[in-house]
Amino acid sequence: MPLISPLLWVVATPLGNPGDLSPRAKEILAEVDAVLAEDTRRAARLCSGHGIQPRRLLSFFEHNEEKRTREALGLLKAGSSLALISDAGTPLLADPGYRLVRACRKEGIPVSPLPGPSAPAAALSVAGIPPLPYTFLGFLPRDDAGQKLLFTAFAATPGALVFFERRDRLKTSLAAALEILGPRELAVCRELTKIHEEFILTRLERVDEVPDELLGELTIIIGPPERTERLSEGDVRRLIAAESATGRSSLKPRELARHLRDAARGWSVKEIYALLTENKT
Repeated sequence: MPLISPLLWVVATPLGNPGDLSPRAKEILAEVDAVLAEDTRRAARLCSGHGIQPRRLLSFFEHNEEKRTREALGLLKAGSSLALISDAGTPLLADPGYRLVRACRKEGIPVSPLPGPSAPAAALSVAGIPPLPYTFLGFLPRDDAGQKLLFTAFAATPGALVFFERRDRLKTSLAAALEILGPRELAVCRELTKIHEEFILTRLERVDEVPDELLGELTIIIGPPERTERLSEGDVRRLIAAESATGRSSLKPRELARHLRDAARGWSVKEIYALLTENKT
């Protein structure tokens, strides 16, 4: 599509590896009258690294989005072409921009996507969890009650749930997910496309396998609801009795709970541990 005015381009930028900026994205960023960027310093570094000299950089982030949307509409109506970028990935997906795009559509101003990197799509493509259908939740609410309400709303959704989370809230968020969603596959995808890229593939009920401190950007995938039924409490108690009969009763309760978690379908280590210690003071 040729560069025409007025026109808003929604341009995807690299998640981390600068080599992922497409040739067409480079061309558009160099030719538009102004680039709307979540962080102008970061955008300037990206452009400089590719030999791009944008004509103008304007900040466009959560706290000035309303004001900048009005300014951007004024520029577009005056005949300018603009490009919207976020710090990384595809704009609007957990980043500002929706108000501007919607306003452009209402005003009849053309909006065109320049596709490229997207963290949810990148993570789903390599996690080994069924990718379709999936629901992207963006960033989770910060409070525990808000997270539980969100997970409850999507608990019956027949597909994977994908969201972003900060490292200091990850364990709390996954605990809330387990409580509401029950046992499911889990992928913690860290630093996508970067040098220290890492994929932790486990299950929600094994959240203890996820390190407490994970550096970098995190994309989380929780697998779809599982059809296997949760074992009854009586069945789990029989498993515990059977293990005791094998002579493994010398294991500490938490160790025994971890040993039993695969056989105790649908039960978390914490729940098994509670059964093992219920009569102890």
